[in-house]
Amino acid sequence: VVLRPGSRGALSSGSGLALASDPGGTLNFLAMVENLQGDSGRGYYLEILIGTPPQALNILVDTGSSNFAVAGVPDPDVTTYFNTELSSTYKSQGTDVTVKYSQGSWTGLLGTDVITIPKGIYGSYTINIAIILESENFFLPGVKWQGILGLAYNALAKPSSSVETFFDSLVRQAKIPNIFSLQMCGAGLPVSGNGTNGGSLVLGGIEPSLYKGDIWYTPIKEEWYYQVEILKLEVGGQNLELDCREYNADKAIVDSGTTLLRLPQKVFIALVQAIARTSLIQEFSSGFWTGSQLACWDKTERPWSLFPKLSIYLRDENSSRSFRISILPQLYIQPILGLGENLQCYRFGISSSSNALVIGATVMEGFYVIFDRAQRRVGFAVSPCAEVDGSPVSEIEGPFTTADVASNCVDSSVSFNELWIVSYALMSMCGIILLVLIIRLLIPPRCQHGYTDNDVVNDESSLVRHRWK
Repeated sequence: VVLRPGSRGALSSGSGLALASDPGGTLNFLAMVENLQGDSGRGYYLEILIGTPPQALNILVDTGSSNFAVAGVPDPDVTTYFNTELSSTYKSQGTDVTVKYSQGSWTGLLGTDVITIPKGIYGSYTINIAIILESENFFLPGVKWQGILGLAYNALAKPSSSVETFFDSLVRQAKIPNIFSLQMCGAGLPVSGNGTNGGSLVLGGIEPSLYKGDIWYTPIKEEWYYQVEILKLEVGGQNLELDCREYNADKAIVDSGTTLLRLPQKVFIALVQAIARTSLIQEFSSGFWTGSQLACWDKTERPWSLFPKLSIYLRDENSSRSFRISILPQLYIQPILGLGENLQCYRFGISSSSNALVIGATVMEGFYVIFDRAQRRVGFAVSPCAEVDGSPVSEIEGPFTTADVASNCVDSSVSFNELWIVSYALMSMCGIILLVLIIRLLIPPRCQHGYTDNDVVNDESSLVRHRWK
C-alpha cells in the first residue's frame, strides 16, 4: 500500500487514512519497519544487496550528502567490501570522484550496478555508485557499515549535480512517490554501544505505526541539504532572545549523518549559559560543554532530572504560524558505555558549528521525520520509540504565532557599507586567484594537487568529522 501524505493534522494516528493500492506490489511499508540498525554515535545503517550475484553491505543513511558510495577494496576498518570484479552487471563510468572533509576523505570511481533492498521496496534497480578505492579517516574502528547512502538533493552530488542520486533513481525507475521517512530508535541508550538499536527508513511514503499524534510540516527553504527555517530556541521554556537570523547562519539543516545538535557559535554560547543557569548543578566543568570531558554519576542516579527541556521553533507551512519540537535531557545528556563498576558517564549531545545549525541524531532520535520532497517540506511527529523508562522524551506543540519574529529568518541581505567591504574583498581575491593561476602555469602538472574546489565538502556537519570516536 502507498500512503498519500496530506496536510498537517490529516495524518493523525487513529484517523481514517487514505490508502492507495500499488498494483506492482512495489511498496510494503510494514516490511520496512526495523530495517535499520546502529546508534547515534556511529550512525544508522541499511542492508543493501549490490551486483550480480548480490553482495550484502551495510550502508550508512545520511540525509546530509548525496552520493551513494561503498568500500571497493579491503580496509582495516571494514569487515567486507564490494568487489566489482565479482559482479557481472557492474559498469565503470571511468569518472573519478573525491569527497574531502575537514577530517577525512575518500576517493573513488563512478560506476553503475543493480541493487536490491531486502527490507525496502520490491525489485532491482540500476543505481550510480561510487567505488571507494582510497580513504582517510572515513571508515573508523568499530563502525559496522561499509558505505554511505546520501539522501539529499543532486545539488550536493559529486563530482557534479548531473549524477543522479540513489533516491531519484528509485523514484524514476520504481515509480514510487517522491517522499521518504526516517525513524531512529536510540533514545537513552549508549551512543557507542553494540550498534543494534533499531530504526526504520521508509522509502516512498509514511508508515502510521511509526508516529503518534499529528505530523507538523515546515517548508524546505532550498533544495540542496534539507534546509529549514528556525525561528527561535527555548531553554526550560525561556526564549534565548536572539535575532532569528542567528539560528540560520548560514543555514539550518536536518541531517541524519550528524551525531549531535550543532549550533552556530553565538547560539551555542547562549544555550550553554542558559542550561547552566537553569540546571540544578552549581559547579560544572567547561570541558563537558565543549565535548572534551564526560560527566559521571553513580549508576543508581538519573542525572536527567537536573537539566531543562530544549525547544526548537520551526516555521509552519502557514508562514504566520510556527510549531515547536522539544527534547528532554534524556536525548541531549547521552550515556556512554559505563566506566568501571559503579559509574555511568554521559556526554553533552550539543556542539558548536562554524557554518550551520544542524538538527542531527541528538534531536532526530525523538521524532519520526518525513522528507516530503514532492511537496518541498520536512515533517516531524513524535516517535513511539522515543521513550526512556516508559516516559516520552520528545514533544511537538503548536500552532504559535510568528508575530514576534522576522518574516524571513534566512535573510542574507547586507548593508551598503558591507557591500563595499565585500567588493574590496572580491577584488583582492581576484588578484590572488590570478597570481595562483600564473604560478600553476609555471608548475609541472605532476606537482599539482589533485583536488578541485568542486570536490571539497566544506560543511562541518559531516558525520565523518563529528561522529563519536
